[in-house]
Amino acid sequence: MLSVCVPIYNEEESIPVLYEKVREVLCRLNQEWEIILINDGSIDGSATILDRLAQKDSRVKVVHFRRNYGQTAAMMAGIDYANGDVIIPIDADLQNDPEDIPKLLAKLDEGYDICSGWRKNRKDNGLRRNLPSQIANWIISKISGVQLHDYGCSLKAYKKDVIKEIKLYGEMHRFIPIYASWYGAKVTEIPVTHYPRKYGQSKYGLERVVKVILDLAVVKFLDRYAQKPMYIFGGAGMLSLLLSGLAAVWALYLKFFENTTFVQTPLPLMFVFTALTGVICLLMGLLAELIMRTYHESQKKDVYLVKETRNIKPDSHGYSDPVDRSS
Repeated sequence: MLSVCVPIYNEEESIPVLYEKVREVLCRLNQEWEIILINDGSIDGSATILDRLAQKDSRVKVVHFRRNYGQTAAMMAGIDYANGDVIIPIDADLQNDPEDIPKLLAKLDEGYDICSGWRKNRKDNGLRRNLPSQIANWIISKISGVQLHDYGCSLKAYKKDVIKEIKLYGEMHRFIPIYASWYGAKVTEIPVTHYPRKYGQSKYGLERVVKVILDLAVVKFLDRYAQKPMYIFGGAGMLSLLLSGLAAVWALYLKFFENTTFVQTPLPLMFVFTALTGVICLLMGLLAELIMRTYHESQKKDVYLVKETRNIKPDSHGYSDPVDRSS
């Protein structure tokens, strides 16, 4: 079974067109399928259109969020509610081409666990969108070791068994291939068609680059230090204590051999501040270790709050429809 997941935020003009295009492609595949439409707190007429589609076609599942949680939370909801063995996210703005879905599936049939779309001829603003994206993708590939040209392309195909345990936060949906590769997933990519935006306005700007870089730092931290946060906090603490010791030795040398009093040099202040920083880092490392153990032993929590659903069985996610959960 195939599950196509579509995060939606204020895309009332695009939704009917996207549904028809996706449905047409899926019907040609001779497989069971479903389309999961996640309304990420839209404030236009998207919710009404989604409910009409669900009423018309039982293969359309709709999840309405109580407010806008962002694309990552919407993607996580799509994964959570998907019943298919293969999950295919796609943007709602019609810039992705549903006709590329069979190509992605063909790569999975070759033995890959994830096939990522590459918008090789991207139809966005070159300076505002394309150049920052190219730089970000190069940095991500170098740091993560997973070589992809386009992490930001939503159109991908995932085998569900390699991503079902992944939990996403912040803007980290683009890093799913990295998370999956940690568990031994085979990742590849293919060029896909990209169209100019026809309706509405882009939700992203240059500020997204900063978010991506910060999220990448988190991903790298989780890769190296998630199980032992004391290594990074303790390392910073030991470095600070080393600097504190050097400052103290230097201040004493100046005092006894150069006749320079403590008030004539900033070294005593440096000694105090670096010593305090070192102690604080060590204590934070211990606290992070406790938090990590609590995290592993606690119940899992979702990063979104669902208001209601359509065409989803009560037991498909462990609770009834409609639903009110705290994130």
